[in-house]
Amino acid sequence: MNAQAYPRPVEDLGPPIAYTALEDGTPVYDRQGIRIGVAEHIVGEPEADIFDGVIIHTEPLPGRHLFARVDQIAELRERGVVLSVDADALHEPDERPAERPDHHDDRAESPLQATLRRAWDRISGRR
Repeated sequence: MNAQAYPRPVEDLGPPIAYTALEDGTPVYDRQGIRIGVAEHIVGEPEADIFDGVIIHTEPLPGRHLFARVDQIAELRERGVVLSVDADALHEPDERPAERPDHHDDRAESPLQATLRRAWDRISGRR
């Protein structure tokens, strides 16, 4: 990944925003301040006020897609998303629950997994 250093203080990203105001294409930075990509899709159910995370399109293009869970996001700001983890802590959105080492019950899909699967289906053109 050809990451760009992000040598500016967080306040240059603008004020904090709600997940519903986050726009596709907003830059995403890891916890070290390195730009890893852009927000491609917000995962959640705004009508129920549920925010599950962000699908990130990594750079340089063509890149790949990674999913940042809500607990891996430190800040949502007007001009950037700051993660609380490094990029290698993120997983691909189409990764199935049984493949995740921290998944305990692969017989049923959790609401988060179902939401993530639907978002990935939309992005990948499966639906």
